[in-house]
Amino acid sequence: MTTVTEQLSTTTLLRFATAGSVDDGKSTLVGRLLHDSKSVLTDQLEAVERASLSRGQEAPDLALLTDGLRAEREQGITIDVAYRYFATARRRFILADTPGHVQYTRNMVTGASTAELAVVLVDARNGVVEQTRRHAAVAALLRVPHVVLAVNKMDLVDYAEPVFADIAREFTAYASELGVPEITAIPISALAGDNVVEPSAHMDWYGGPTVLEHLETVPVAHDLTACHARFPVQYVIRPQSAEHPDYRGYAGQIAAGAFRVGEQVTVLPSGRTSTIEGIDALGEAVDIAWAPQSVTLRLADDIDISRGDLIAPVSDAPAPTQDVEATVCHVADQPLSVGQRVLLKHTTRTVKAIVKDIPSRLTLDDLSQHPAPGQLVANDIGRVVVRTAEPLALDAYVDSRRTGSFLLIDPADGTTLAAGMAGESFATAAAAVGSVADEEGWDF
Repeated sequence: MTTVTEQLSTTTLLRFATAGSVDDGKSTLVGRLLHDSKSVLTDQLEAVERASLSRGQEAPDLALLTDGLRAEREQGITIDVAYRYFATARRRFILADTPGHVQYTRNMVTGASTAELAVVLVDARNGVVEQTRRHAAVAALLRVPHVVLAVNKMDLVDYAEPVFADIAREFTAYASELGVPEITAIPISALAGDNVVEPSAHMDWYGGPTVLEHLETVPVAHDLTACHARFPVQYVIRPQSAEHPDYRGYAGQIAAGAFRVGEQVTVLPSGRTSTIEGIDALGEAVDIAWAPQSVTLRLADDIDISRGDLIAPVSDAPAPTQDVEATVCHVADQPLSVGQRVLLKHTTRTVKAIVKDIPSRLTLDDLSQHPAPGQLVANDIGRVVVRTAEPLALDAYVDSRRTGSFLLIDPADGTTLAAGMAGESFATAAAAVGSVADEEGWDF
């Protein structure tokens, strides 16, 4: 007889995020999903029932299953990203319930950065609004391969098919322009449970899957072993003990691809080459290791390698560069301006940098580009050109979400300013970059 543990070990894992405007019902949808799929422990449900009764509600408020912060419960909104782990017989899930308020768009970037699917909620009464377009743009930028449009609160529009059809048509046209590869529209009522886990008895005109059915069956193609092999060095291991007098290993997590003993590799940004002499994983020597394993690589030659260096196959190594052209989502309260000094964090490497140009800012209404805005403010999406003090081995984000992404950080207080995706996106190509003078030695 198959045990639960054996069942889960053979099922696939789907990481997905929810997004939508304030009061579109994201937390209620997540709560309904957990409740109806029998993924809520009895004591959790009892706690929600007690909290709901204390607030004068007769039925359990399922949104409380995810809104755990006191401020969230008081205001009835989601503020922080709430992660939930649950499983069915067909698949395991890691869910990121992200905030809907404009000022918390930055949290959606965090929650969707590793997602293979995004559920974008729309209130059937309001249709597609600016925040809906913003979330679609973020999903497209982050290369989330699957997007579900959940048209919620269908019970408040008498389950009318034309209302759903109009919203689905408008959103699909907009998301397709952004380059979202797959869009699935589902009419739901999270409060009543229609088409969340069980099919709705009120919408016989809809013949598609429920939300859970789609989550269980959507193809998951996140095989990192098929990507360019990349190994950011986190730590150099040199015990210099009597047992290991000459041991020199480079520890870290394989970001993508696979590495084999005997393979020729190059160390970036120095460009020095060597051969993998050994791979240690969990205290054992192995012949091959792949993403996302944490391992220690041993090389045949003594090379000056430190944290932040990148090891890659000689035949498939990225070209180091100091000029980074990218699309960024600005997440800080303070603006990002041309000429500003920043720190750029890429994998395990952090270097000084200057924002040389901000060629354009995306206008969400019609996807036009506002040229030369001079700065980006909170929640803006725009193109930037950054010059770094030292070469970086970046991939294009379209080729690798792990090694094509970076953060821009305020060097004064460590605040994260922007999340960046290297290379082209749905934004127009960057314009020519002019020189920015700097009097304090940051003009690289």
